Amino acid sequence: MKKVILSAVAAWALVALIGCNHRTEVETVQPDLAELKPMQQSWRGVLPCADCEGIETSLFLEKDGSWVMNSHYLGSAEKNAAFATYGTWARTADKLVLTDTQGEKYYYHAKGEALEMLDRDGNPITSQFNHTLEPVTASLPDTPMAMRGMYRSVAGIATFTDCTTEKSVRMDNAVQDAGTRGEDKPVLLLIEGHFSFKAEPGSREQIKVLTPDSKMTFVPDKGCKE
Repeated sequence: MKKVILSAVAAWALVALIGCNHRTEVETVQPDLAELKPMQQSWRGVLPCADCEGIETSLFLEKDGSWVMNSHYLGSAEKNAAFATYGTWARTADKLVLTDTQGEKYYYHAKGEALEMLDRDGNPITSQFNHTLEPVTASLPDTPMAMRGMYRSVAGIATFTDCTTEKSVRMDNAVQDAGTRGEDKPVLLLIEGHFSFKAEPGSREQIKVLTPDSKMTFVPDKGCKE
């Protein structure tokens, strides 16, 4: 099921591929921010599931080159069976490549304004089932995700730099002063949390923040590669 979930995520990001210059299939490039909307783009659809009624999948492509995906397993024995994951995206001449936090890659392409997942080799899927996600307006999911990164607090502002994506994000105001272990000097932080957009104090600017959903665990004298 994980493969299906992550595959869907990539489909969404492929919209950014439109207008891309021709390159070899194995060559990836950095996201073209000029082609993206000011805020994240989102898509939703119900994808095939081997042991449930379907996977309601919501995909979010962000202009900083990262993505977030939320999957709800319909008709699952587990009530409210929902999972979320995230990673980074890049593109080839005609495909979007999504890379998850485990380093696995998934391929997708645009189908009008919708997104269609490709197979593990980047080829179209021949099937009677739906593999398409339609554009929607939605907020980032609040489903917890396991994260590992460097925490740092300077002048009362705490930030988290993810070890996998290397993207930095502000900690939520409610927890940004939760500890002084990262004051000035970064410290490794293990956390389950979710992303959202909140208004910057004193302005209307929306900034991305990380809100913990469980106790923050600091790991002194360790770094991302240790």
